[in-house]
Amino acid sequence: MVSIPLPLTASSIRFGTDGWRGVLGVDITIDRMMLVAAAASQELLYRAPRDCTSRKVVIGFDRRFLAPEFAESIASAVRACELEPLLTQTPVPTPSCSWAVVQKKALGALVVTASHNPPEWLGLKVKGSYGGSVQGDFTEAVERRLAVAGVTVPIEGTTKKFDGRSEHLDGLRKKFDLPLIAKKLRLMGLTVIVDPMHGSAAGCIPDLFDPFDKKLVVEIRSHRDPLFGGNPPEPLEPYLGNVITKVKDSRVTGEVAIGLVFDGDGDRIAAIDEDGRFCSNQLLMPLLIDHLAGIRKIPGSVVKTVSGSDLMRLVAEDLGREVIEMPVGFKHIAEEMLANEVLIGGEESGGVGFGMHLPERDALFAALMVLEALAEQGEPLGKRLRAIQERVEGFSCYERIDLRLANMDQRRRLQKFLLETPPDEILGHEVEQVIRTDGVKLRLAPSYWLMFRFSGTEPLLRIYCEAPSQEQVFTTLDWAKDLAEGK
Repeated sequence: MVSIPLPLTASSIRFGTDGWRGVLGVDITIDRMMLVAAAASQELLYRAPRDCTSRKVVIGFDRRFLAPEFAESIASAVRACELEPLLTQTPVPTPSCSWAVVQKKALGALVVTASHNPPEWLGLKVKGSYGGSVQGDFTEAVERRLAVAGVTVPIEGTTKKFDGRSEHLDGLRKKFDLPLIAKKLRLMGLTVIVDPMHGSAAGCIPDLFDPFDKKLVVEIRSHRDPLFGGNPPEPLEPYLGNVITKVKDSRVTGEVAIGLVFDGDGDRIAAIDEDGRFCSNQLLMPLLIDHLAGIRKIPGSVVKTVSGSDLMRLVAEDLGREVIEMPVGFKHIAEEMLANEVLIGGEESGGVGFGMHLPERDALFAALMVLEALAEQGEPLGKRLRAIQERVEGFSCYERIDLRLANMDQRRRLQKFLLETPPDEILGHEVEQVIRTDGVKLRLAPSYWLMFRFSGTEPLLRIYCEAPSQEQVFTTLDWAKDLAEGK
């Protein structure tokens, strides 16, 4: 292979918790994307399992501005590494690429996506040969390659394409009894309103159920809009007014509806219950744990991030399951899934993975599992969740705020204070436990805790709180904000 000197612009490329992302045209340019694609491809080849003879690298893309063009371009960088690029024919959910990696026994995948980030962003996710996100040591190695090595000259050519979307959906059809689920949901009188937020999961749930019931699923915001309606395609309540209104309107006409929401690249999920209540993964995970461990009796531990609700632990332990707590970031959960028998793993931001599926977040699989759980019990989402919470006495509220600090010096002072001399009392409650798994988590009582977690690259502080009441959550968050801004 012929090498050329590495442009200086690569020196500032840094990966986050899941991939490399930034503002298109500022952080993300085609030249830099080619560099990262080549370095990641070289690292995938270097780390290939000994028995792997494949030279294939899957390339996928979402619906963002210029994502298809970037995906086409990086195929030439993959070819320059003497590897074979396989490009999806259409925009696909990121888990479709993970599925393709496993099915095609590829070295890994490069996915052009900025996931749930704002519309002006783009990026690249890297998946390993096991179908999940690569670990931190992998991305650190890619950064070293970018810093010290040359890059290969792109090689133009015809890129082989495949229907990654259909292959993924066909795989899901084999894992669920979709005709039975559809029949039971219709007997309940339930309508499923899907909001893909203009992202690459659009059309997937209707395509799965239309052969059995063309009226069961109603989809909104399914057309491609690179501006995502003016908001980040992240399944958070402030961005979901359309689907919440649709669900509430159904109630007025005497119908029962729930909402399912996917982020921009289809690896995160949220839901709206029949009363129009927003249900994040803090509620969906307990439902799924109850269904898989309590109803289906599938073996394995439950893995949650340190920012996850105590309700996950209460339900898992009520069913006799071990609970493992990890730092924030699904790559930590995936690592546990690869090493041990895991029933389910999830994070508060909406990512869920299943041991019987992939070591990866797959919002479509999670959505089908939610619908299966509701169909099995014959109860809509809100009623089912209330029954679970009553059983384990797990009623609580949860919120997160992101606080931008003045500068990195303030960030370092606050972090040093919290790590070395955390408060021993908050609003009259004694701090019972200090957990430093990721940031600083202060436990005050059962289902009552406050957590500080810092961004690694900017003066940004994320503050999480779970408490028995919404008022207590907001009061505690206000206290935490005052503390942070005073340091």
